Amino acid sequence: MSEELALAVKDAVSVVNDPHMGVSIVDMGIVQSIAIEGSTAELVIKPTNPGCMSVTRIAAQAKAEALKVEGIDKVKIIIEGHVMADSLNEMLNRD
Repeated sequence: MSEELALAVKDAVSVVNDPHMGVSIVDMGIVQSIAIEGSTAELVIKPTNPGCMSVTRIAAQAKAEALKVEGIDKVKIIIEGHVMADSLNEMLNRD
């Protein structure tokens, strides 16, 4: 079941495009991994540039799309490889 949910989340977030390239964040490899535990999806996002100014918007859009998936009630975003990763992760994962 969790594998099916992970694939559904991957499909859902694939509609989010990198604003500079116009290519899906899944196809670009920005979404590093998707893990499912119960009804929670955890997405690891690694921008192509450690100072990417669009990563917050990309992550927020990915979170919103993942929450649309039936069976997903919560989405945790983990940004890696960004100079402000800690602050962004805190902001994006407030409940």
